[in-house]
Amino acid sequence: MANPVTESNNEKAVILEVNDLKKYFPVKRGFFKRVVGQVRAVDGVSFFIYEGETLGLVGESGCGKTTTARCILRAVDPTDGEIRFLNSSGEKSDIATLPEEEMRVLRSEIQMIFQDPYASLNPRHNILDIIGEPLFVIQQMTDREERTERVRELLQLVGLRPEYMQRFPHAFSGGQRQRIVIARALALNPRLIVADEPVSALDVSVQAQVLNLMLDLQQKLNLTYLFVAHDLSVVKHISDRVAVMYVGKIVEMSPTDELYYRPLHPYTAALMEAVPVADPRVRSAMTELEGDVPSPADPPSGCYFHPRCQYAIDICSKEPPQLTELRPDHFVSCHRAHELALAGIGEPDQD
Repeated sequence: MANPVTESNNEKAVILEVNDLKKYFPVKRGFFKRVVGQVRAVDGVSFFIYEGETLGLVGESGCGKTTTARCILRAVDPTDGEIRFLNSSGEKSDIATLPEEEMRVLRSEIQMIFQDPYASLNPRHNILDIIGEPLFVIQQMTDREERTERVRELLQLVGLRPEYMQRFPHAFSGGQRQRIVIARALALNPRLIVADEPVSALDVSVQAQVLNLMLDLQQKLNLTYLFVAHDLSVVKHISDRVAVMYVGKIVEMSPTDELYYRPLHPYTAALMEAVPVADPRVRSAMTELEGDVPSPADPPSGCYFHPRCQYAIDICSKEPPQLTELRPDHFVSCHRAHELALAGIGEPDQD
């Protein structure tokens, strides 16, 4: 698969480059657990993230977003592909093949914010120990007073009172717990934060507060985000660019505004039409997709989207399309993308 990084003319530094990433899970049956197939959770994903920006990774449930994020963190080992990360020393390391000892050092520069803040916090530890643990384990900060002072700074940074550090996770609301998780992620001064559905478990009003906090922290600390989500309105609010996944593949990637108002892939266009508009006078002529999402254990030949695509032609069922740059910094994986763009498919109505 073509690497979109090599095709982009943007001069900004690329902090993360994912090239043809694959993660297959074996399907086992029988008494001897014989492998009879594979679930292609991530099937040749390629994208890149510029330093200091937010890339939103969106798609339906089960499309492989979270598995991609976990591969980047090496929480699961990828089956194939490259994950090249630009560390603080200016060197690029391939996370996919990095030895565990070197990966342990690199983890201080890549941190994760989990979807469920309560499940990611140890209920038996107070906040001082939870946020201070990575300082002790990774940075070898053995002085407890020094760790306490650092935790105090982190709590203030995320909008929590320092005296909260003696409390336990059950004493906090969902929004406060997520702030604690963010503080823990910031403890080691990371360069890249992978946020896996960080606000989906929160109330709508609290979602806005956490998103604005993340934006403020990005400006103050020059953070880079990979923001995984399925809520398109949330992604639009926080992302500089957006990559759309479908059955383990990236089908489109572009700057946020262009993707939302001029999508080039039929699947992306259908997603955008499905976003509810907060105006009763506006009615969207939504394109209903026929059929079901294919199983990653038995994907169709050619383009994975072709069984549900109203624009599919013969080549779509035979050859998988490549992710190519059709407009400046706008990549799409579709045989007919150029033709559909000229016809104005996916553009908003002018009425």
